[in-house]
Amino acid sequence: MSYLGVGVSPGNVPVYHGTNLKVIDRRVRVAELVLRCLICGLSVLAAVLVGTDTQIKEIFTIQKRARFTDMKALVFLVAANGITAAYSLVQGVRCVVGMGRGSVLFSKPLALAIFSGDQALAYLNLAAVGAAAQSAAFAKLGQTKLQWMVICNMYGKFCNQVGEGIAVSLLVSICMVGLSCISAFGLFRLYGNNKAKNNSGW
Repeated sequence: MSYLGVGVSPGNVPVYHGTNLKVIDRRVRVAELVLRCLICGLSVLAAVLVGTDTQIKEIFTIQKRARFTDMKALVFLVAANGITAAYSLVQGVRCVVGMGRGSVLFSKPLALAIFSGDQALAYLNLAAVGAAAQSAAFAKLGQTKLQWMVICNMYGKFCNQVGEGIAVSLLVSICMVGLSCISAFGLFRLYGNNKAKNNSGW
């Protein structure tokens, strides 16, 4: 019987297949690195799309400029993407260094910290996308009962670019959820190894 590179011989003597464990760990790290690089790039793209979006509309000789700072939800979205990009860059460097050294992650505190960070960023991005999408819906459709007018009729270009930024942010959120699953696997793999070792002593 084996579990991720840890086996038990017929004589109840634990046998560790280090090579298999390293192969699995390397594959997981490659997938993690690809996702982190993808998340970093998409987060920067989303932040740029929303953060640089602006449009000037002239109303009765008065110029009114629409910016992302006019909506707190969009400010939250840009901040969340900026934090995610910086976090993914740092974690990506960690992955590259670990793969270069050929080391296997055995530190439970580090694995727990990575798992917690990925979970927190996943929730942060989902919350930011949800808030931005709700605000965008009000800007696109309006709210007659509250007498909120349809903003996108006047600022079409601004709304379209914001929509693109929200769509990219949604992809970031999906990737973060997938990344959280990988970090969860990396964490619980360590506890699984300890369980296999303990069971082999009985």
